Amino acid sequence: SSALSAKSCGRSSPFPSHPGTAGCCAQEGLEQKLCLAALRHPPQQLPQYLQPSNEELCQAFKKDPKDFADRFLHEYSSSYGQAPLPVLLGSTTTFLSMVSTCCISPTPTACFLKEKMERKTLSLLTLMSNRVCSRFAAYGKDKVTASSLASLAQKVPAAPFEDLFPLAEDAAQVFSQCCDSLDEDCMPKKLSEHTAKACGVLAAQDERFALCCQGKNLMQNYFCISALPPAPTPNLPELQQLAEGQLCGEEGARHTKRSLFELARRHPSLPDAVLSKLYDASEKARGECCSAKDTSACLDSKRLRVGEGLPPFLEKANQLCGQYTQLNFLDFKKRLQESLARRMPEASPELLGQLVEQRADFASTCCPHNSPPLYCAAKV
Repeated sequence: SSALSAKSCGRSSPFPSHPGTAGCCAQEGLEQKLCLAALRHPPQQLPQYLQPSNEELCQAFKKDPKDFADRFLHEYSSSYGQAPLPVLLGSTTTFLSMVSTCCISPTPTACFLKEKMERKTLSLLTLMSNRVCSRFAAYGKDKVTASSLASLAQKVPAAPFEDLFPLAEDAAQVFSQCCDSLDEDCMPKKLSEHTAKACGVLAAQDERFALCCQGKNLMQNYFCISALPPAPTPNLPELQQLAEGQLCGEEGARHTKRSLFELARRHPSLPDAVLSKLYDASEKARGECCSAKDTSACLDSKRLRVGEGLPPFLEKANQLCGQYTQLNFLDFKKRLQESLARRMPEASPELLGQLVEQRADFASTCCPHNSPPLYCAAKV
């Protein structure tokens, strides 16, 4: 800790600047160390760490093992800083052990292959727990419940609300217990238990879900479920607006989530960033209008403000992400170019190119369910 503090306060510090560093470095001894340890950088919206090739890893490791370890710990932890600390610690420790073992092995390629297979589950757990805990930090427990419910409804639209809502609540409970836990078994154990519950309820209702539940490794089953693309759009009756009594009654919060569930299953490809904004708007309307003198007038004014523009917007967003899911990326961009050219025949090639890149960037980052919530909310 003394060496890290000295390095942090040095003129040629390799660590990213933080507005609180100067104040901490003005202190001395234990106070300085505690002050520096308490500084927190905002989490990266998109993980930046790209693992080098085996040859590049060994070259950097042999040049300076300690500097390699320090740099790796910083870069990897910065990218996956929302993962629970025990998960992050386990992942970085096994990675450094793999590098130090395989770089002196007479058969490094075979060694790396074996070690990477052995740490596959831990690597996936780090990736997934960073995603879900980033979402939990951004959304909070209630909104994570709504987000999980919408995701399940999009994957298994035939499943009833009564089956999916308890699973969404259970997922949010796991994240609330484990994202800040120092128990190294919390996330893998609780997530495995949650996966077993989900498989028990939904495997019989959906073939794709059942395929994900066949594996013996529950953690890998969870990753499989998370990666399931949206289901085809089901043939369902038109969505009805919530009545005033439903929205403002004792079960108002539950009715709002049921409404989101109904919307999500009718638009399986609608991105989480759009659904979360709609949920926020519903909760805001419930908070403002249910305590207003004229609740009906308040709700009517909110609906008028949204107007007739919402359904076409939802269809466009659903179509964009649906095409992104179904097509390979080059075909998706080609389809996007053709669609924009038809809608904007007078646009210059430069403008069309910019619009295609803008929409393609949004789709590739924000259409998958495990997208970075704050980044994508700003893009909607």
